Amino acid sequence: MIDASWQEVYGQRIDDLRLPGSKARRAELAVRYGRDGYHLLRQVRGPGAPGWLAGLPAVQALRRIWIQQFCLEQGAGGEKVIWRGDEQGLPPARSRLVSPYDLDVRYAEKRGTSWTGYKVHISETCHEPDGAGCRPAPDLLTNTETTLAPVTDAEMTEPVHDALAARGLAPGEHAADTGYASADLLLAARARGITLLAPLPPDGSRQARSGGYTAAMFTIDWDTRQVTCPQGARSSSWTPSRNTNGTDVILARFARAACQPCPARAQCTTAVRSGRTLNFRPRPVHEAITAVRAEQASDAWRRRYRIRAGVEGTIAQATHVAGIRRARYLGLPKTRLEHNAAAAAINLIRLDAWWTGQPMDRTRTTHLQRLDLAA
Repeated sequence: MIDASWQEVYGQRIDDLRLPGSKARRAELAVRYGRDGYHLLRQVRGPGAPGWLAGLPAVQALRRIWIQQFCLEQGAGGEKVIWRGDEQGLPPARSRLVSPYDLDVRYAEKRGTSWTGYKVHISETCHEPDGAGCRPAPDLLTNTETTLAPVTDAEMTEPVHDALAARGLAPGEHAADTGYASADLLLAARARGITLLAPLPPDGSRQARSGGYTAAMFTIDWDTRQVTCPQGARSSSWTPSRNTNGTDVILARFARAACQPCPARAQCTTAVRSGRTLNFRPRPVHEAITAVRAEQASDAWRRRYRIRAGVEGTIAQATHVAGIRRARYLGLPKTRLEHNAAAAAINLIRLDAWWTGQPMDRTRTTHLQRLDLAA
């Protein structure tokens, strides 16, 4: 099955391995790994191999990893093993295995931070302090959701609401980060009787970034199905459609004859052979977006959103006290259980501090500081 050359390549411990210095030699070694791995996969399914061998979890993991890292091409010289790159295409992050020891961990990036592992979504109660700065009850963690790392926050808004509702803990108002908000999620939460208090993502269009004519500056007549631009021109067509994400949208197009001579054309569109095309959501969603964005600009909304100010302290307590940043066990189910245990521990700490009248630490302190020797 293998010969003496395997001892030279794989005989040393992995922590003693030193990769070749040149890029070409490293690429050559990677192809050697790929060729040998496919050789093993063929042998475990060969006529002389036991039937149970191919079904071993380690063999299945090897097969998945080799498929995502290497591809086979048939040429005039026979079969060729190619180390995958952008040209051959790599699997999406959600399905790409990054560890042979834990097949559930994934690679993800968020706001400039990258990691390999999981993502946890934490929900807690929030109480407004009274005039003296005292809260009527301790803030307790009510739900944790552990997911693969690439799962977006927006995908978890409704599952979190489902989990809270199943335990009779559905909130009347749910303050969340902007990643958990969208127009559709605001309307879905409203249908449950929940006010989703979260900033909608800003308009990311070119016009919004450059100070030009954004979609909000156009007047929409829903009854006549016509749109009027800030310069007074009217759209020539109105077409219900779907974007690349499968979301229902409406495309309102302006004639080239109306846009070409317009003095504000540079602020509105870069189209040369046509006029401006406006893309907006159907009426219920569009009106919800307009109303929420207008409300978010008010001081009253900002004061309401301040109730979420303590969330960074909760994350710090979960990471520094409960240690959830590093999973102790392998696999998503065990990591999910670990996060639930961490949430229960945090609740016990908070309840103990509440019952004994001890204020929660606002900053991290050393054990010597906590002895309070001066007292």
